[in-house]
Amino acid sequence: MFAVIRTGGRQYKVEPGSFVRVNKINGEAGSEITLDDVLLYSNGEEIKIGKPSINGASVSARIVRQGKDRKIIIYKYRRRKDSASKKGHRQLFTELQITGIKA
Repeated sequence: MFAVIRTGGRQYKVEPGSFVRVNKINGEAGSEITLDDVLLYSNGEEIKIGKPSINGASVSARIVRQGKDRKIIIYKYRRRKDSASKKGHRQLFTELQITGIKA
């Protein structure tokens, strides 16, 4: 059994018991959340495809932790102009453990 969900502008294939890192979702570690934007569901025999999402389908998950990803350096250099800029970015993420899929 698996589902494809959409959160934070990205799509993720999830199964019960799996861990997924998504863009930051507000909530405390240990709390339960429900993701309602399910695009596809399969239980091994039948496949349901949403247009664009499946009505009544949801994925329940537990927030494992909130954190920051590794730092990415953005360096812009303009030749012969004596101009350069350096910036860093750390993306916030939420790690989820998928507890169940309801279709």
